[in-house]
Amino acid sequence: MRYVHLELLAIAVVCAFCPPLAAQADSMTYPHANDPIGTVRQMYDGALTPELAINTFRNIDRLFPTRAVAHGAHPKPLPLSDTPLGPVHFRDGEKRYDLEQYLDLNRVAGLLVLKSGRIALERYRYGNTERTRWMSMSVAKSITSTLVGAALAQHRIESLSDPVTRYVTPLAGSAYDGVAVRDILMMSSGVRWNETYTDSSSDRRHLLEAQISQHAGSAMKLMGALPRAAKPGFVNNYSTGETQVAGEIVRSAVGGSLADYLSERIWSRYAMEADARWWLDSPDGHEIGGSGFSATLRDYGRFGQFILDGGMAGGVQILPKGWIHDASTAKTLRDGKALPYGYFWWPGTDPAARRDGAFEANGIFGQHIYINPARHLVIVVWSAQTKPTGGEVIDDWKFFDAVAERLR
Repeated sequence: MRYVHLELLAIAVVCAFCPPLAAQADSMTYPHANDPIGTVRQMYDGALTPELAINTFRNIDRLFPTRAVAHGAHPKPLPLSDTPLGPVHFRDGEKRYDLEQYLDLNRVAGLLVLKSGRIALERYRYGNTERTRWMSMSVAKSITSTLVGAALAQHRIESLSDPVTRYVTPLAGSAYDGVAVRDILMMSSGVRWNETYTDSSSDRRHLLEAQISQHAGSAMKLMGALPRAAKPGFVNNYSTGETQVAGEIVRSAVGGSLADYLSERIWSRYAMEADARWWLDSPDGHEIGGSGFSATLRDYGRFGQFILDGGMAGGVQILPKGWIHDASTAKTLRDGKALPYGYFWWPGTDPAARRDGAFEANGIFGQHIYINPARHLVIVVWSAQTKPTGGEVIDDWKFFDAVAERLR
């Protein structure tokens, strides 16, 4: 009888990670479904081979349970531009590069350039296709921030000055007491956090292990146990944990999952052509607010275009007026200190980027959505770098500036 119980337990554990029927059907048609992949710990340790990195990054929905973000009924067209991107040459430091060198040296796996909503360049590498879903990593943070804006527009979140604990009541009595929603978006809660990806003892890796455990609520239990390191609003400290809290704020405010809310307000309304996937903290659980989002290259481009369009989708103003500017420009801490960070978006800091008001979402291993309002330009970059950080040879912003100049 004991062995029967063990066998049933084993079956239950396996079934907890079994994908739903729709995902199983997708696995039979998805072009990369049979790729051998690595583990999430190998990813964060920087231990994947170049080939395994490619396979893993386009199959991250095999690492954890996910929830689908349903696409629109009639995909928003992305017509070819009448003026495709020509040769691109630029300097980074003392060296001169061109487009092909950028693709090779930074291990770019996919590149999309949209000028005024039209495709000026679309490139797939390493066997990727229009159907490939690629991981975004911290690009997901900018998506979560955008959902905060959508909830504000619907008055489901009343104000960025609201206390976090108004929406995430389990954090009452923790270091998040006295922290405002705005503090979370600026990663200035004052709660202690170590983001080092390759350090197994860091808070970021503890959050990853909580996700690996697939126990409902384990991520927020970790966040609630963190100590205070500074007063709220006075010190910026990059923290994936803050984006998990932001996701819980949205979930509580809208009364549903991030994936469903994203589909309802943006993904279906802006008419994305394919379902996206979003990692969960447990089977049928909560989305990971700071990573684990995967989508096609063109749909990332459409999301960038949605932001460039001012947050309009299907003729409806999804984001509050002025939200894009607020979210994408440098903020100021409560003591007046300048912060080169928006609401989970990165403003450009070089002269050309500041002139154009350019900004981006970015993620480790080299993932980018660059948006340039002055040039009506969106650039999406997928990279297959094997180290979480420091894997790029060429500064991506140098390439972005060169493309913006080429398409003036």
